[in-house]
Amino acid sequence: MTQNTVRVRFAPSPTGPLHMGGVRTALFNYLFAKNNNGVFILRVEDTDQKRYEEGAEQYIIDSLKWCGIEIEEGVNEGGNYGPYRQSERKEIYQKYIDILVKNGSAYYAFDTPSELETMRKNLKVQKRSNQQYNAETRSVMRNSLTLSSDEVNKLIESGHPYVIRFNMPENETIEVIDKIRGKVVFNTSILDDKVLFKSDGMPTYHLANIVDDHLMEITHVIRGEEWLPSLPLHVLLYKAFAWEDTMPEFSHLPLLLKPNGKGKLSKRDGDKMGFPVFPLEWINSDNEISQGYRENGYFPEAFVNLLALLGWNPGTEKEIYSMNELINDFSLEKVGKSGSKFDPDKAKWFNQQYLRQYSDNELAIQFDSLLKKKNINCDLEKTEKICSLVKERLVFIKDFWEQTSFFYVAPNEYDAKVVRKRWKANSPIFLKEIIQKLNNINEFISPNIENEIKKHILDNSYSMGQVLNVLRLVIVGASKGPHLFDILEVLGKNESIIRIENGIKNIKK
Repeated sequence: MTQNTVRVRFAPSPTGPLHMGGVRTALFNYLFAKNNNGVFILRVEDTDQKRYEEGAEQYIIDSLKWCGIEIEEGVNEGGNYGPYRQSERKEIYQKYIDILVKNGSAYYAFDTPSELETMRKNLKVQKRSNQQYNAETRSVMRNSLTLSSDEVNKLIESGHPYVIRFNMPENETIEVIDKIRGKVVFNTSILDDKVLFKSDGMPTYHLANIVDDHLMEITHVIRGEEWLPSLPLHVLLYKAFAWEDTMPEFSHLPLLLKPNGKGKLSKRDGDKMGFPVFPLEWINSDNEISQGYRENGYFPEAFVNLLALLGWNPGTEKEIYSMNELINDFSLEKVGKSGSKFDPDKAKWFNQQYLRQYSDNELAIQFDSLLKKKNINCDLEKTEKICSLVKERLVFIKDFWEQTSFFYVAPNEYDAKVVRKRWKANSPIFLKEIIQKLNNINEFISPNIENEIKKHILDNSYSMGQVLNVLRLVIVGASKGPHLFDILEVLGKNESIIRIENGIKNIKK
């Protein structure tokens, strides 16, 4: 490249919600740019008007913002290389397609859909392995290579529909260095004459992205593996425009694979296994809702962290990275070639690690808002204590109520299985004795409660498990929760005794 500043682009199509694989592509572009003091650009490639979906562009922007991926140039931010929406660059593409037609690198094709279908059927009957519009078949089709100049001009002037195709050279070897995969080699004999300009007057991805990358001075193209088969065409387009000296470096990222490692991760996999594949919730035109990581309770930092380690290996045992740490450590050389298997349980683990980084006070403030929605007003200090007890058990903020409801609301029913297993005829006797012991404790804190009750159990040769399990049952309503004596401390002496008395009165076997 003639210029020194690293410039990368993320160029999605607004044809639906942004898949997490697309977010990872954006993230790797962003990390590479920031690591090299470069510029991250968002370019919206909306040339496919038939598949355009209302709201998809804003969804992409909102998703990147939620992830903390900062756009420096784009449709909203502007910049010196705009417009950044391809539908607004139509006149630019016309100029460059004319150059390709003039220098013989592209040609007009007037074939109707039925003529194209006939061509494919004939090739199929002939059992040709390559059933495409290519260097061999174009010689028998209706195009500006087989028609006279007069015939071509008449067809264009009459308004006959046409496309413009790339004139793929015959049997030429293309070699490209991919920063992730090393040297990749293609032969043009297996490639077709791709459409560069459509009958609706819009360019295809192949032409538009090459022209835009050149004009926007993109230095590095980092994109998904699915674009690797298009690489030879893109290289040939750079040559056709005589832009070889400014051609960016290419990197093709490995696929995100299903949890079983077999095939590309899809929305269907998420629906079947109960995890999101989109960053944010998406509601399509039929009002069908697709779940999002944000709405499922994931922290954006956790989502970014898990995506970064799907394909990129820092070479250490470290797994928790802040965005700044990712920027500092990221390099394309540490991105693998093979696909990365997505593990939904590992995704939850990441979220759990980030939740644990919050202080008890920060969590208590978040939980307090949940409590208020349930019309529960509680002292923040008490909620902070509860947070310290359950923090390690939580994966999401939304898990808080499920894990702690018994702190705020006394049980009015008791787990039937636990009652059948633990409640004995002499259980009320044990519990009445424990009430007496609790009444005698002056400083009602967990260690004192534990010492007093365990001493009583040992002095009377009772079964430690039997007594403590029954005590937990009347306090919590089930056999769950953190350390029993910590629960009693948080509830306080009066509330603990009331719950024991209620259990004695209400539990019937």
